[in-house]
Amino acid sequence: MAAPTGEVGGVRVKELESKIAQLEQAVVSHAVIDQAIGVVVTVGRMSPSEAWDVLREVSMCTNIKLRHVAELVVHWGRTGVCAADIRGELVRRIASPG
Repeated sequence: MAAPTGEVGGVRVKELESKIAQLEQAVVSHAVIDQAIGVVVTVGRMSPSEAWDVLREVSMCTNIKLRHVAELVVHWGRTGVCAADIRGELVRRIASPG
């Protein structure tokens, strides 16, 4: 016997709401990462591809999620204050990309 339509529909609605929330978070994360790439491009005078590599490598070497590294870099670009937990690695990577 099939499950009542209301129950199946309710489960599907919850699944879709969860997917929407994940997509909204992905859009926000992507925007912050793009902004951080812009900061690194400007400061490091490098291509967006090189800046992406810098962010990715800083994330891997510091064991900090890429999204959080991007947030810290955007904060640095806005305030001039670079968080100690990424400062050394970021400066090293900007000084010699690749």
